[in-house]
Amino acid sequence: MAILAILPFSSAGANQAALAPVVTATLDISISNLRSKKGDVLVCLSSNPKYFPDCSKDKEARKIKVAASDADIVQIMNVRPGTYAVALVHDENSNGKMDLRLFLPREGFGFTRNPKIGMGPPKFKSAQFTVEGKDLNYAVKMKYIL
Repeated sequence: MAILAILPFSSAGANQAALAPVVTATLDISISNLRSKKGDVLVCLSSNPKYFPDCSKDKEARKIKVAASDADIVQIMNVRPGTYAVALVHDENSNGKMDLRLFLPREGFGFTRNPKIGMGPPKFKSAQFTVEGKDLNYAVKMKYIL
């Protein structure tokens, strides 16, 4: 009999948990070392390692374009709990993509956690961070090869 009395209580608790709002966070990204204030900064917040750092085919990614002249701090609000990485491109000619010359980036780039850059882009794991409902701040230093 005691077990039957607990079951309805447990079910009500589960329903309340399902209805509880998801706690989101705000992500502030401080950007330094921009070569110029020309063009835009393209920001991609992705949770899918398969689409990092080029998230153009990632339908779930949050993509933001900010004028380079206003890109000292980029704020991404309402980020749900999970594991993410951010890739940034300084799109100086405002054509909406990273321009290459002989497979090398002609425009600036940066990533959360500022991983070392070797041959090719960094892996998702080296730029990843976890959102658990607390607001986060990251400083990203842009890099230029050409």
